[in-house]
Amino acid sequence: MMQTIKGLSAVVVASMAALLLAGCAGFPTTAEQVGQATPAAPELDIQSWRTEQGAKVLFVPSPALPMLDVRLVMDAGSARDGDQPGVAALTSALLGEGAEGLSVDDIARGFEDRGARFSTGSYQDMGVISLRTLSRPRWREDAVDLLARVIGTPTFPQDALERIRTSALQGLKMEKQVPGPQVNKAFQRTLFGDHPYGHPQSGTLESLPGIERDDLVAFHQRYYAAGNAVIALVGDVNREQAEAIAEQLSQALPRGDAAPELARAERLKEPVTEHLDFPSNQTHILVGNQATWRGNPDHVPLYVGNYILGGGGFASLLTQKVREEKGFVYGISSYFKPMAAGGPFILQLQTANDNADQALGLTMGIVRDFISNGPTEAQLEAAKANILGSRALETADNSDIIGQLGAIGFYDLPLDYLQRFNQRVEAVTVEEIRAAFQRALDADRLAIVSIGPRAPRTDGQ
Repeated sequence: MMQTIKGLSAVVVASMAALLLAGCAGFPTTAEQVGQATPAAPELDIQSWRTEQGAKVLFVPSPALPMLDVRLVMDAGSARDGDQPGVAALTSALLGEGAEGLSVDDIARGFEDRGARFSTGSYQDMGVISLRTLSRPRWREDAVDLLARVIGTPTFPQDALERIRTSALQGLKMEKQVPGPQVNKAFQRTLFGDHPYGHPQSGTLESLPGIERDDLVAFHQRYYAAGNAVIALVGDVNREQAEAIAEQLSQALPRGDAAPELARAERLKEPVTEHLDFPSNQTHILVGNQATWRGNPDHVPLYVGNYILGGGGFASLLTQKVREEKGFVYGISSYFKPMAAGGPFILQLQTANDNADQALGLTMGIVRDFISNGPTEAQLEAAKANILGSRALETADNSDIIGQLGAIGFYDLPLDYLQRFNQRVEAVTVEEIRAAFQRALDADRLAIVSIGPRAPRTDGQ
């Protein structure tokens, strides 16, 4: 069934990526609940329907520029790797390396000669395929035809697999020479364990050599199926043209259904401390636990509260108190990362080795106090002004809107999600933030993972 919703915000900023990847249950719906002060937003018309093959389509007509952006989003991220970590990333990387009757050079020249740009990406939840092309039929039709061949009949050439696998293995070996990737992967393992989110998206030194071409073919057939896809379209085409493009791309994909839902990641029930020895001048520390999920009704209170705590750059409490007032750290920040089957709260800081104990101790004290008491009214009002002001002042281009559509479609968010978010930010209270943080986090059940010459004292002494 087609749906059309008008009056959405066209504003997108990079710092709002987390809100686009979160659920939105529990939004207020009346003027009394949301207030009247939400900044005005440009209208955005989202039309939605399904293709005959089962793909969900979201379309925004945008005639201002003679361009068309197309994005296919599949439930084909690393969470679907199974016992072959890295197979999703390799499958994504080899799309465009060859298709039936086309070499990698044919594909590259085909898009370039038509002034089009093709790309792919692989993440924990999703595989993404993007096309930007001129919208005039003589260019658009050829570019979409080529895209359909690439996504529908990839050949996954063996020589390309060996080349990309070798590059990936070299990258993994290089990561062992720097602290950041090591502590991030250790933190991911600690928080997720055996859950599908627990292994690295890029695979491991042990798993990559065992992945064969047939594994990529099978992954593509299962997870790049039409019934497992969202097709987002933004640009200078009309509804009839958009329907034809969506049907063409949907028909090109393998036939198949949506992937099954993932089990929810569980929270750590006890505090966990892990340290990696590394001969560096800095100590990197990550703190967190499972705290949210996509669809969490507490998303906006958590988002706004974290903006105050550690997500608002130099305006955040952690930066003001740990960096600016004490000079203990080079950088410090925090964020919630809601995903389809879970979502951690992550606090990260880098400090000189001699300051590690004091930096961690002060940081934990601030977090504990914020969970207990929440922000002040003044801090909340300042955060609202910054969040809503930045959204109202930014203007989106088609590449911004296509990212919104992909997320809204993939995570099954309401078509007026962005407008509701603004309204909910305007209405959120100190009490809601405090209650949401207390439901999401327990300061006595956090993981602390560090890397450096010695483990920092968790008591801050």
